Amino acid sequence: MEYEHVDVLIIGAGLSGVSAACHLSAGNPRLSYAILERRTRIGGTWDLFRYPGIRSDSDMHTFGFGFRAWHGTKVLADGTDIRHYLQATADEHGVTDRVLFGRRAVRADWSGDEGRWTVETLDETTGETEIRTARFLVGATGYYDYDRGHRPEFPGEERFGGTLVHPQHWPEDLDHTGRRVVVIGSGATAITLLPSMAADAAHVTMLQRSPTYIMALPADDPVSLLLRRLRVPARLVHRLGRARNIALQRALYVLCRRAPRTMRRVLLGAVRARLGGAADMRHFTPAYKPWDQRLCVVPGGDLFTALRTGRASVVTEHIDTFTETGIRLRSGEEIPADIVVTATGLRMQLAGGMELAVDGAPVTTRDRLLHKGVMLDGVPNLAMIIGYTNASWTLKADLAAAYVSRLLTHMDRHGHTSVTPVATEADRSPVSVLGESLTSGYIARGDATMPRQGTRDPWRVRNDYYHDRRALRRSPVDDPALRFEGPAKPART
Repeated sequence: MEYEHVDVLIIGAGLSGVSAACHLSAGNPRLSYAILERRTRIGGTWDLFRYPGIRSDSDMHTFGFGFRAWHGTKVLADGTDIRHYLQATADEHGVTDRVLFGRRAVRADWSGDEGRWTVETLDETTGETEIRTARFLVGATGYYDYDRGHRPEFPGEERFGGTLVHPQHWPEDLDHTGRRVVVIGSGATAITLLPSMAADAAHVTMLQRSPTYIMALPADDPVSLLLRRLRVPARLVHRLGRARNIALQRALYVLCRRAPRTMRRVLLGAVRARLGGAADMRHFTPAYKPWDQRLCVVPGGDLFTALRTGRASVVTEHIDTFTETGIRLRSGEEIPADIVVTATGLRMQLAGGMELAVDGAPVTTRDRLLHKGVMLDGVPNLAMIIGYTNASWTLKADLAAAYVSRLLTHMDRHGHTSVTPVATEADRSPVSVLGESLTSGYIARGDATMPRQGTRDPWRVRNDYYHDRRALRRSPVDDPALRFEGPAKPART
């Protein structure tokens, strides 16, 4: 066993982990830290997913870090470009050398006597167990299972003679050229796959149980392109674009929640104009209100272009059974297929599936609240970075990372060795932090894992950047819901 100690241990070297590390490097240079990462490269999601066309689902002015500008002109960036951006950010801030690759965090136990976390890790390259300790722990793995996607079993699928694949585990050697492809699903992954595969496939069919709201965005940001032509400094272009898009994201969400009928007409009218009669609008007319599920965006309307060319189509129907050569629907129609992609969603988990315990007592995340959307109540010296569901993930990740840095500075300045959020029964509600307004499948599946929503501040998770910016960057760190404690007993050596 290897035994090492750091001030801060970060779990995950994806977008959230890199953000946390960069904020620590800038705000707490005297603290030691390390990052545990299961994969062999920095990138997290953007290293794991390799399916055709993988791209961001939010604009890059806000999906990029606030402290390091994204200077590309694409509104939605390719997965490869995002991973390179993350790697370059980590290199620039000295983060890469702090990453321990190939390590899976298995269990973390807080000791009140010693005032630190003991983390059991598995070196997946050697099979050896390692023990590491840390004063503060940061969970930065997102909220889905990297090992398994959500994959329902379909009747008769064992008879299917073609290739069956889930986007989370895309085979490198899968060639779809000239093949008939069926993509099961209607979310961001499915609407990305359809135009990407349609360019080479014989035909691509998106088979959905129900439609999703879809909005087309320009492939390139026209305002940023104009400002560049006017030779406005790149740093200012980024700042203006970021501020503008944060406001637009928030305004779109608020309008959809407050005026759903009007926004439904606007969104569906835009889709109708893009389709130009190439497909029946019933395939693009959801039964729910806008933003009851996450709004999907397509750059340059590439999905609609693929439909207008006839190389792709959309079918809204339930599956009866797989056959040897395709999928038979309840209507009796059969869709022929050589490749079926099950873009059926994600499985949710926190901290990469790591077990948590406080003084030996297991921590059930579902039973806890989140203080300011960052710290689990009743659990000392632990932050969980969870991004937005209604805006760019990175906006909240950056705010949470900045808050952790401020919190550690406050603790050091006042001689505190631990901080524990403490909620009362009046603060608790049965609703998940992901909210009750969103009805997506992965939201419902995550209810068994995700912490609960509070009834009031600082336990209420609002998914509002402007509110969170005040709470996490500007409001005093010390508040009545936090219990700070002094020096711990001497630790073992």
